[in-house]
Amino acid sequence: MKVSLRWLAELLQLPTLEPEALGAAFSSLGHEVEAIEQLVRPFSGVVVSKVVEIHPHPNADRLRLVTVDQGNGTQQVVCGAWNFEVGERAPLAVVGAVLDGGLTVSKREIRGVVSEGMLCSAKELGLGDDASGILVLSEDAAPGSDFGDLVPLPDVVFDLAITANRGDCMSMVGIARELAAFFDTELSLPTTQVSSPAPGLSVASSQVDTGEAGAIQIGLEDPVGCPRYIGQEVVEVRVGRSPLWLRSRLTAAGVRPLNNIVDVTNYVMLELGQPVHAFDSDRLGGGRIVVRRAQTGETLQTLDGVSRRLGTTELVIADASRPVALAGVMGGADTEVSTTTRNLLIEAASFEAASVSATARRHGLFSEASARFSRGVDPAGPSLAATRAAALIRTLAGGTVRRPTTVGVAVPPPVRILLPASEVHRLLGVRMETVEIAGLLRRLGLGVEEADPLSVTVPSLRLDLTRPADLVEEVARVRGYDWFPTRVTPGPGTGLDAAQRRERSMRQVLVGLGLSEALTYTFVARNVIDAFRFPGDDLRGNPIAVTNPLREEEGWLRTSLLPGLLAAAAYNRDRGMDRVGLFEIGNVFLRRPHPLDSSLPDQPGRVAFVVVGAAGPLHLGGGRDADAGVAAGVVTSLVSAISDQAIRLEASLQPGFHPGRSALVHLGDRELGVVGELHPNTAAAFGFEFRVAAGELESAPLLEFTGHRPFSSPSRFPHAGFDLAFDVASELVAATVISVVEKTGEGLLETVELFDVFSGPPLGQGRKSLAFHLRARGRQATLADQDVASLRRRIIEAVEQQLGAKLRGE
Repeated sequence: MKVSLRWLAELLQLPTLEPEALGAAFSSLGHEVEAIEQLVRPFSGVVVSKVVEIHPHPNADRLRLVTVDQGNGTQQVVCGAWNFEVGERAPLAVVGAVLDGGLTVSKREIRGVVSEGMLCSAKELGLGDDASGILVLSEDAAPGSDFGDLVPLPDVVFDLAITANRGDCMSMVGIARELAAFFDTELSLPTTQVSSPAPGLSVASSQVDTGEAGAIQIGLEDPVGCPRYIGQEVVEVRVGRSPLWLRSRLTAAGVRPLNNIVDVTNYVMLELGQPVHAFDSDRLGGGRIVVRRAQTGETLQTLDGVSRRLGTTELVIADASRPVALAGVMGGADTEVSTTTRNLLIEAASFEAASVSATARRHGLFSEASARFSRGVDPAGPSLAATRAAALIRTLAGGTVRRPTTVGVAVPPPVRILLPASEVHRLLGVRMETVEIAGLLRRLGLGVEEADPLSVTVPSLRLDLTRPADLVEEVARVRGYDWFPTRVTPGPGTGLDAAQRRERSMRQVLVGLGLSEALTYTFVARNVIDAFRFPGDDLRGNPIAVTNPLREEEGWLRTSLLPGLLAAAAYNRDRGMDRVGLFEIGNVFLRRPHPLDSSLPDQPGRVAFVVVGAAGPLHLGGGRDADAGVAAGVVTSLVSAISDQAIRLEASLQPGFHPGRSALVHLGDRELGVVGELHPNTAAAFGFEFRVAAGELESAPLLEFTGHRPFSSPSRFPHAGFDLAFDVASELVAATVISVVEKTGEGLLETVELFDVFSGPPLGQGRKSLAFHLRARGRQATLADQDVASLRRRIIEAVEQQLGAKLRGE
């Protein structure tokens, strides 16, 4: 929203006019300043003139000779505009004047006639885009006076980003109310007592002399979409140009002036935040207005000239036979105010925010009105806005104001919220007395009864205030965030629980392995789930569809974390990252009832990772390229760091993974998940033409607290290492051999690492060789040669007897 400093200064006494200081105040109040525009007077040497005579140009049919009085005599100018007559006032650029763009006016001969100056359009003066005719001024503009004194420049315009919950700030009065609270100064609201079109309008009562009742009948068929509708008739008006002050204010706010009627409706919307719309009431069929939902097959040509097919869920304003406006979005072309309009119906209504927002999105029609209704408009606003608009129209366009017609429910009673003073301390970390809290809230126009808890009455315009925490935020905004300490006082909580500490440890381990945490979208495309080729009975292959997805291509709840991580890895790879390691800890959604609430899908926790390219921290030189060994190493490091239970990998064919390079992960007697290399087809679905290491585990078993791990003091004696290679059956997995070796060497054996797998001659058919490096260490003394030899012999015997293996090399 664009906010004019000149306009703002008429609504409250500002302690400073410095743009930077006011910008800081807006930011402190939560209204982001996207830009600050300095508006300067783009011309000089322009005076007010009165048209005395008009004659045809002797040598040009489209030009006229105009004699003007500039206060100290008359002079003749040549003019091509035809939108003015004798007696009217217009800006005259005298010889030597400089116009917008740097054009210097000089005495010129035009088709044989000398022109001693130039009558100017709004565009030539830099006051708008209208170049269709000269700028006609009001009758009270004195000939010879400086035209620049009539123009409200210089000015400063703040472009503010108003959040979606602050519809009350989509107006000049709303912004002024915010600054008045921040600076603790009085607010001057506008009144409807308008007697002259001067720029200093002051506006708060809603008193307008009205005559007979309105002639237009108003029906309300949808009180949900439109709880309240006011029709204010003004008859026998004169449609014409708006005065300069009104056009200038609209232009500064980014709104194009059209005529005095439409300009008034836009002005009231900008001023009060309540959109109003003017219908040419003579064009309303049957002299009737009906607020209803559109019917099947109905169309409407809106003011932008586009013919739109209406949906049956869309709220429309209709006459006796057809829609004439999209409620809260845009009016229709058939009832548009034109130069022939004589009788008006001014609409001011409360429309449901969700209905207006949905209609605007469906048609891609985002107007100033829909921007306000979508955020929520004060339900008490239509009455004041209708009266304000009628008063301004009577002042600027004449006419007779009839009594308004109001249909719908009454304005709802104000909301009351109880705010304990302790809640302010709990959320902000500082103690404040109830009297100070009450004073800050009263500055915002809230009613406060001082007690503990404070009883706060919220006016209807503050639709965002519904609970005590909202009031605490208001206290912080008005007090100023810089006043509060940067560190919040610790609350009564006991810190992280055991599961949270273990989850933090999981993150630390994975980061230490060179992976980066990613937060991927919960919604995924169906094709990335299908890339894993889950079997028909696997819940991961039957995702839950989202009824109203943000994007059609991402319309399914994820059943695995891996698709999102793979998409993120591909994104990084496509931008030059040849090594990517990502992990995520989050929830997936499965088509089965939640254990605590059967109306919801189950949402188990998962931890997953993917590695592409070289693995390991870059600053340590990285490691080998991603493969099944890297994947197994990540899982082994993760589980061993946070759990005292034994991990076991069991070779298994898993959906989406390589048939010979993947395994199920077991923790004790529980199955955790899968680890290994992706199947080449799965990797190719995400754009990878090389190996991708990946894994996904259930996080709940890892987060369970199983007791404190007993401390074991490290041995201070040197280790002894030796290698063993066994000739075993091809189907025997290395994990089985390692399990037997570790059990036999318990107490002395520290590590067992598989470093070679070999098959082929001289080994027999169906046989393979598994080579291990073993490392032993004594707890009480250095291991002697005979101790190592004894350990080695016991291990060989156990493996040969239990697994039918044979030691190679003997």
